[in-house]
Amino acid sequence: MFIATIWGLMNDEQKAEWLPKAMEMKAIGTYAQTELGHGTFLRGLETTATYDPETEEFILNTPTLTAYKWWPGGLGHTVNHCIVVAQLYTQGKCHGIQPFIVQIRDLETHMPLPGVHVGEIGPKMGFQTANNGFLGFKNFRIPRKNMLMRNSEVKKDGTFVRSRSDKLTYGTMVIVRVNIVNDAAMQLSAAAIIAVRYSAVRHQSQPKPNEPEPQILDYVTQQRKLFINIATGHALRIVGRWLWKTMLGVLQNISEGNLEQLPELHALSCCLKAVCTQDCTAGIEQCRLACGGHGYMKSSNLPLLYGLTTAAMTYEGENTVLLLQTARFLLKTWTQILEGDTKLNPTVLYLLNFAKPTDYRWENTNQGIIKGFQAVAAGKIKTAYDTAMKHVGAGKSQEEAWNLASIQLVEASEAHCRVIICEVFSNEIQRASNTLSPNLSRVLQQLVELYLVHWALEKKGDILLYSTISRDDIAALRIRYEELLALIRPNAVGLADGFDFRDEVLNSTLGAYDGRVYERLMEEALKSPLNAEPVNSSFHKYIKPFWEKAKL
Repeated sequence: MFIATIWGLMNDEQKAEWLPKAMEMKAIGTYAQTELGHGTFLRGLETTATYDPETEEFILNTPTLTAYKWWPGGLGHTVNHCIVVAQLYTQGKCHGIQPFIVQIRDLETHMPLPGVHVGEIGPKMGFQTANNGFLGFKNFRIPRKNMLMRNSEVKKDGTFVRSRSDKLTYGTMVIVRVNIVNDAAMQLSAAAIIAVRYSAVRHQSQPKPNEPEPQILDYVTQQRKLFINIATGHALRIVGRWLWKTMLGVLQNISEGNLEQLPELHALSCCLKAVCTQDCTAGIEQCRLACGGHGYMKSSNLPLLYGLTTAAMTYEGENTVLLLQTARFLLKTWTQILEGDTKLNPTVLYLLNFAKPTDYRWENTNQGIIKGFQAVAAGKIKTAYDTAMKHVGAGKSQEEAWNLASIQLVEASEAHCRVIICEVFSNEIQRASNTLSPNLSRVLQQLVELYLVHWALEKKGDILLYSTISRDDIAALRIRYEELLALIRPNAVGLADGFDFRDEVLNSTLGAYDGRVYERLMEEALKSPLNAEPVNSSFHKYIKPFWEKAKL
């Protein structure tokens, strides 16, 4: 985020100074926004930057304990610079949050500079190597030019020049959320490789007397656990690339002064970050469980992957709050439709098909399932809108109505996001099929269908409520799902290998390419310091004296 913020929020003169320093690691930096008392609610941040026109400096202060910056990666002991997000005060008025670049440590001794209180926040559930830190300031001065001034500016006399859009300040967050979608997809892909390879090596039970124990990958219940995660890994990697390309196009438009697509990009990055990290976290845990007790071993690398992905459900925007951000965009869009405005952003054009009574009928095809998800999303958006308006009509304020409708709003955003994922995955594989061999194209189409049928069955309650699907349709989907598992089984290991992770990256005793699962488990166990001697000192110190006392 440090370099991304320099690139996105500094003017040309500032970038010329700071980008080379950052790229050459002369300025090792982090992004300090979240505070002990505030995270996603940016307007509530308490760190202050007060402009002094006499010295042309900003004075940074941490006025309360809850104003301490908390969580920035590398802040504890590693970085010497920070992008600090603070409330800007000039000419006696607060102008909201603005970013500043701040040197916090001496470049020779690495000691914290006077007025800087910095340290490490302590052990966490995962991400132990991130060196997350805390940061506070006491009358710490930085030059005026250290305010990032691509969008907003403070003149020498203290005059504040506001950005043409407050949302431009959040550009870095959008970039990072897009990256998180790709990261989560990669982590789920790694977990799927580990679990699938292990399931091809592991043999268990004897369903047929006098015959060898089968691979656990041949059990349909194991296939149900794992194949959806192969499909999801491929789906989200494709969606991540699509979102990255979309973002680059929007950023190009913004650089030319066109901000029209920024709200849509913000809504997309919010809901996709939320749903993808949620799905990947659940998928990695499913892969771990599919490996039995060995999946609980740290050497499997599955616990580490879970720790990485579950953290992503919170950082750079807590998932519920992000889904509510998308909901604001969706309700504005629904209001447009009700007012007769049909000029909608591309990702919500489907809503026009469901704004009025339609002759839509369910079909058990890929496109039929996608259309069913569209019907669900439109229905949930309408329901959430109607609920919010009902509360407003009953005398509630907009804020109260929003809170009372928030469960439905979150569900509407998730349903909309599911439409995006399904559409993009299906469309991109269909487009790529024209350049692939018939065999590979067929297998990838099976993955798409598995993903769509899986989620149709998972969300059958919603689909029953908002579409014309029947019980017979659902029964047919269940049969088709089991057929797809059988079709994918011969290619399962190849599809997992296709994620193309080296053993050094997987770092797993269970998922190495050579299949030496049991040898690697024993090799790792023998590395434990507890195996350095046949009798541990704890025996003589605690157990033997306990026995001797017990004899008395």
